[in-house]
Amino acid sequence: MPARVCCCCAALRPRYKRLVDNIFPEDPKDGLVKADMEKLTFYAVSAPEKLDRIGAYLAERLSRDVVRHRYGYVLIAMEALDQLLMACHSQSIKPFVESFLHMVAKLLESGEPKLQVLGTNSFVKFANIEEDTPSYHRRYDFFVSRFSAMCHSCDHDPEIQNEIRIAGIRGIQGVVRKTVNDELRATIWEPQHMDKIVPSLLFNMQKIEDIDSRIGPPSSPPGREKEENPSVLAENCFRELLGRATYGNMNNAVRPVFAHLDHHRLWDPNEFAVSCFKIIMYSIQAQYSHHVIQEILGHLDVRKRDSPRVRAGIIQVLLEAVAIAAKGSIGPTVLEVFNTLLKHLRISVDFELGDRRSSAGSATLSTSSKESDERIVQNAIIQTIGFFGSNLPDYQRAEIMMFIMTKVPVLGSTSQSLDPNHLGDLGTRRIQIMLLRSLLMVTSGYKATTISNALPGTFLDPLLSPSLMEDSELRQLVLEILHNLIDRHDNRAKLRGIRIIPDVSDLKIKRDKISRQDVSFMKKHGQQLYRHIYLGCKEEDNVQKNFELLFTSLALITIELANEEVVIDLIRLAIALQDMAIINEDNLPMFHRCGVMALVAAYLNFLSQMIAVPAFCQHVSKVIETRSVEASYFLPETIFKDKCDLPKSLEKDETDLFFLTNKITESLGGSGYNVERLSVPYVPQVTDEDRLSRRKSVVDTVSIQVDILSGNNAEDKVDNTEEITFEALKKAIDNNGLEEQEKEKRRLVIEKFQKAPFEEIAAQCETKANLLHDRLAQILELTIRPPPSPSGTMTITAGHAHYHSVPVYEMKFPDLCVY
Repeated sequence: MPARVCCCCAALRPRYKRLVDNIFPEDPKDGLVKADMEKLTFYAVSAPEKLDRIGAYLAERLSRDVVRHRYGYVLIAMEALDQLLMACHSQSIKPFVESFLHMVAKLLESGEPKLQVLGTNSFVKFANIEEDTPSYHRRYDFFVSRFSAMCHSCDHDPEIQNEIRIAGIRGIQGVVRKTVNDELRATIWEPQHMDKIVPSLLFNMQKIEDIDSRIGPPSSPPGREKEENPSVLAENCFRELLGRATYGNMNNAVRPVFAHLDHHRLWDPNEFAVSCFKIIMYSIQAQYSHHVIQEILGHLDVRKRDSPRVRAGIIQVLLEAVAIAAKGSIGPTVLEVFNTLLKHLRISVDFELGDRRSSAGSATLSTSSKESDERIVQNAIIQTIGFFGSNLPDYQRAEIMMFIMTKVPVLGSTSQSLDPNHLGDLGTRRIQIMLLRSLLMVTSGYKATTISNALPGTFLDPLLSPSLMEDSELRQLVLEILHNLIDRHDNRAKLRGIRIIPDVSDLKIKRDKISRQDVSFMKKHGQQLYRHIYLGCKEEDNVQKNFELLFTSLALITIELANEEVVIDLIRLAIALQDMAIINEDNLPMFHRCGVMALVAAYLNFLSQMIAVPAFCQHVSKVIETRSVEASYFLPETIFKDKCDLPKSLEKDETDLFFLTNKITESLGGSGYNVERLSVPYVPQVTDEDRLSRRKSVVDTVSIQVDILSGNNAEDKVDNTEEITFEALKKAIDNNGLEEQEKEKRRLVIEKFQKAPFEEIAAQCETKANLLHDRLAQILELTIRPPPSPSGTMTITAGHAHYHSVPVYEMKFPDLCVY
């Protein structure tokens, strides 16, 4: 019961005190005296200069009642404060707000849960009030700390614990709303505040029972659930906080998330981490997505020495973030993402090989477990690279394809950052396979307008490098990448599986007329593609999938890139493959020889129907029919069965089983094809990389390829046969040596202009220019007058040259070099 004073003393008290005292009844159970509260409100509105005194007096009474545990009067005082706040919006309210916040702080400091909840409710009401003018001195550090502590309440009574946590979350939400709407909103984004707010919200979000139901865009739960469930309330507060973040303070809001996940070891398993970052990516503004991705990449660098499962958890989070960011704004971090992931791919391979070397000779369970964990990391990286790349626009995807290709270890190349000599054979192969797998995912769905855009020389050369033909899996990946880039009409699925197609028209293949750019591409790079297919057929470790992919490659080249000239080249290639299987200079197993024969049969059957030359189709069909009766192992339907009887040898004289060049020449020649080049056997080009490659290649044999031009007449042909002697061979070797020296000189000059500093090149050019100027000056000062001759003269004077009928006097200046 409040203290009573005599009438004389009461009359001498200030009016605002009398009005305040009158709102308190004798029995607190009766509640606020509404009539007197209306008088107090009218007085405060009429005399706003008295608000600060009213607030101070109310705060004094409330503090006294809190100490004396008169909680009924405390409730009445807070209700009066709330009504005064809602009624008064003048500039004089600011001193009153200070008294109000002081009273709220008193309630929050008390150990009574009801008072803490009461203070929180009053603060939330205050946070929703829009003040006319900003406050430049007010800070909310205490409230951030106190509300954050309430979010971690561990009261023994579950209901009270839940009530206090909800109050803490609502208080944080009120602080965020109040400070964001204020002119001094930057204060709430300071790291010391975010380090308290964000972990408090995440701590309550961990209690979500069904994580999968909360990982999408913001939902609207029922009001009662929102109020009673700390997890739902914390998530909504977290979304609101992130939605208000701007460019300058986005990182401060995200970094505490990493600290919380690290401290509570939530990267393995990482379900909660994934859900958190999905919430983050859906809540922030789309143009700030790259900030989050940068933070994840930075944290991955920080934790690069952690266990494989932790790193895999972080990478999976990155994958989920990238999946959402790819739909909006990626920002300038595209190459940074790929570069960081490739760096961690290298680190993972180093860890895997290091564990394998350290455990050599002692196969332990822990070592195999570590290796399998590193494989999880590597697969996660590949999946992230592929998914990110496949969601980029075409112009960026082309750059990423080239970027990844430069990272593939290629023998003899010094441009990539992954050194094969450092990695070793096993490490190099692992890196090659994983990067090609990621490149395969990036190229999936890529549709270039012209094939030269999809396969520029700088990309095609390393892709078809002999270093990427070391084993069966590498060759499969290279062929699948080629399929993704060549197939612009989605015909690959119709060609899946190597087989004799009875009627190609049933496949409903889509194709366009070959463009001029595609024709130019095949003239420039066609031999590279043929060479890769030819050498790929010669590998002893080929399996059925390799032959299927080789068949698809030939078919796609026919559909997308073949004009009449390319068709002739493809037939030459097919006949060369058939001859390779028959002659067998490489000592291939019988299965591989039969597999090559089946590949040739399947492809020529497809090609003959595509170009629709009746005589050609008849010859191919006849050979296939004969094989089906006499040598079914030369057909794909038989040779690639699980059990197939193989012949002991292949007889060259069984011409009925082979596709004959003269028959094909006759059939195509009658249809207007230029068949002169069919008489020239196909021989793959020899490249410089073949000399560096560790695999057996066409360099092991000496071959000569002669191109017969269609314009040559029979009478113009000259017999160039030359007797081979020791002197002739020596001369040829010397000439080859000179050619190699010239090539090396040209290479050094090009390399110098590419890599040398500009100042050095400019200085050398200036020196040569001065030398040239001096020498020309000396020459022009001379006047050369040769003796008169009846047949003519030549006179050179300074600046002019007068030519008459020859003889011509030859003048040589060996020191003069004109560029």
